[in-house]
Amino acid sequence: MKILDAYILKRFLKTLVLIIAIILPIGIAIDISEKIDKFLHHNELTFWSILQDYYQHFIIIYGNMFLPLALFIAVILFTSQLANNTEIIAMHSAQISFKRLLYPYFLGALIVTVFSFLMNHYIVPSSNEKFTYFDRTYIRAKKEPNTINNISLQMGEQDYLFIEKFFINRKRGTDFMFEHYEGTELKYRLKAVNIIWRKQDSIYELKNYYKRYLKKNHDSIVQGDKMDTIFDFMPKDLYYIDYLAKEMKSPQLRKYITLSEKRGVKNLNPYKVELQKRSSIPFSSFILTMIAVALSVKKRRGGIGINLAFGVALAFIYIFFLKISEVLGAVAGANSLMMVWFPNILFGILAIYLYRYASRK
Repeated sequence: MKILDAYILKRFLKTLVLIIAIILPIGIAIDISEKIDKFLHHNELTFWSILQDYYQHFIIIYGNMFLPLALFIAVILFTSQLANNTEIIAMHSAQISFKRLLYPYFLGALIVTVFSFLMNHYIVPSSNEKFTYFDRTYIRAKKEPNTINNISLQMGEQDYLFIEKFFINRKRGTDFMFEHYEGTELKYRLKAVNIIWRKQDSIYELKNYYKRYLKKNHDSIVQGDKMDTIFDFMPKDLYYIDYLAKEMKSPQLRKYITLSEKRGVKNLNPYKVELQKRSSIPFSSFILTMIAVALSVKKRRGGIGINLAFGVALAFIYIFFLKISEVLGAVAGANSLMMVWFPNILFGILAIYLYRYASRK
């Protein structure tokens, strides 16, 4: 059995690498045809800078993204070849059950899952940061939102912060207010006409400030034209931009979500969706492998083409559910954990059904 396991596992990995090697050059060729004008528009871009700063990360990001789909197609392809060559029949004749046959497949899926898990949580975010910078600088030239209104943050259990309007590009806010409580009792309130982030000093500058201490017998007021101070937040914490979550490694993203929840940030579901997706997609390798084997283990009259066509259709349905669940999971009030894992749950049920059906043959 060890020889058979090694044979199947070797075919599994070789076919997977072959599919990835076919998909990525096609994706790169399509991407180049779409962006060649953008590249030529910037005289400072050289062949090596485009290769190192863009396509190196393109391969990492999209190669990892298409890995489960490539695995699904690879398993269908080489398992159908085994079935058409009557190798599966020979295995059944040797009293090898369908359950035992899945062992090398699941071992291959485990290798892909661990690889994809590490990539999603640690490697891909770093590539996303560099890829997004290049894309926004030279290709799309997108502008970030200029202002955000009515900001409210809870800075720990006793401190609250409010900003009427914040100008993102200028790192400047208007109508600032900070309140400090002890229990339910307000101890002091700090107001300012403007708040300005000074990056070089890592401090905030308050202009035309007014600070009022509330005491038992009397209130104390301090005011002035300018005051430098420190707060436990950065300007980027005040607003959500979709690519920021993709650029954080998972430990950093978890820390950011926890801190933002303490601050009372209203909708963190886009960040939670990104975090959960990094685990759910690698785990789908087991589900897609079982479905692919169950679909292609039997020799069909139409040959490999029928299995491949049916498998690709299922793969696109899975991707459709995956995208829908991401969008719905990012909506405020939604259960992001349930929504992100819903496609795996749905296709997991399908995998169990197909497994039982294939086991009876």
